[in-house]
This record gives sequence, structure tokens and C-alpha cells, in this order.
Amino acid sequence: MSHYHTPNLPQTDAPVDIYRRIHKALRYCMSDTLARVSRLDIGDRGEVIAVLAQVREMAVLCATHVAHEDTFVHPAMEARFPGTAKATAAEHAHHKYACRKIIALGDAVYNAREEDRASLVSQLYHYISLFVAESLVHMNAEETDNNTLLWATHTDAELNAIQQAIVDSMTCDEKAVTMRWMLPALNPTERVELMEEVLKDVPSEFYNEMLAGMQPYLAAADFRKLTIALHGEHKLAA
Repeated sequence: MSHYHTPNLPQTDAPVDIYRRIHKALRYCMSDTLARVSRLDIGDRGEVIAVLAQVREMAVLCATHVAHEDTFVHPAMEARFPGTAKATAAEHAHHKYACRKIIALGDAVYNAREEDRASLVSQLYHYISLFVAESLVHMNAEETDNNTLLWATHTDAELNAIQQAIVDSMTCDEKAVTMRWMLPALNPTERVELMEEVLKDVPSEFYNEMLAGMQPYLAAADFRKLTIALHGEHKLAA
């Protein structure tokens, strides 16, 4: 997999990284989904349904993320340095196809006769494995090559504006799915930063409700740390 080489342009100190949080979420979602497909009990109908639902959720999350970058990040790169988004955009075209293929394979497993399900699950598992491998390499290139260019050609304020435009374009359902995978993928400091940003725009009557809604996705110790950091020891959620 080849990528362009960015010129030796100056970088700012502690630049805004628009890829950091969402890529952590995607890595977590993809690795967890792959593991669940790997150990899937095809004889348990309830488990099959739940895992296939996550497979679809992963594919939609990845496809939506790619679309966001195509719409908001690549035009910003091309406006300042024409041609620099070309390699990433080409890979995105393949990723969109792969996401559709994953959904189709998942549907095939769901609709399969019992005697055919094991073979189809194996196909799904290996296809997701390759998708995850390619995505990891792709995201690393974005975090290095693309970030180098973005940091050299955009201010922090401009990068924050790009990130906010992406958030503003998302539906409530898209935001909920993203938070479900993003929050547990972050380290404790990053979790606090994210929740402070999110909760400052939430009406006070929904504050505790929204925080409690994140509890099922975090380990007990992680949720306790987050709650203490946001509220203090005396206001721990029940």
C-alpha cells in the first residue's frame, strides 16, 4: 500500500489531531467485532443475531467515517496542497466496497440454512480479518502522512472547525453509536476531555442521564474514575 510523501514543512507544537479519537473508536470496534465473529456459536440463534447486528454496526460506522473524511477532510487538504488526498481517497473507494461486502456476507449468514452457516461464517471472519488489517495500515498512514500535511497547512482553529463540522453533520443515532465505541477506547484523561465537551452542551436535566447511559460500555473501575473526575467522590452515580 503506497502513500504520497509530504514535503518537509514546519509543524506546530501539540497540534489538533482530528483522527485520534475516532480512529481509537474504529480500532476498538473492529477488533471486538472480529473477536466475536471468531468465537461465534452458530448453534445459538440469539448469539448469531447479536453478533451479526454488531457486524453491520461496524460496517456502517466505518463507511460513515470514510464518508466524513471524503466530505470534510480531503477538500481541506486539496485546497491547501492539491493532490495530497488522492491516495487516501482511492483507498476509501475500496473500503466503501468492503463495508458493503461485509454487510452482504452478514446477511448471507443470517439467511443461511443451518448446514451452510459454518462455511459462511468462516468467509465472513476471513473477510473481516483482511478488512481490519487493511484499515489499520490505512489509518496509520492518515495519522502520519495526512496529519503532517494538515498540521503544516492548517491552524488549530481550522482543524477544530473541520472536526466540529463532522460532528454537526451526524445524526443523533450516528453520534450514539460513535460514543458507544469511542468512550471505552479512550484512556481516562481522554474520556474526561470528551465527556466534558459533550456534556457542556447537554441541558442539566439530561446530564446525569447521559452519563449513566455510558456506564454499560465501561468497566466498573473505568466508570468510577470518570464519574469522580466529572463530579467528585461525593456525587458518584448510584
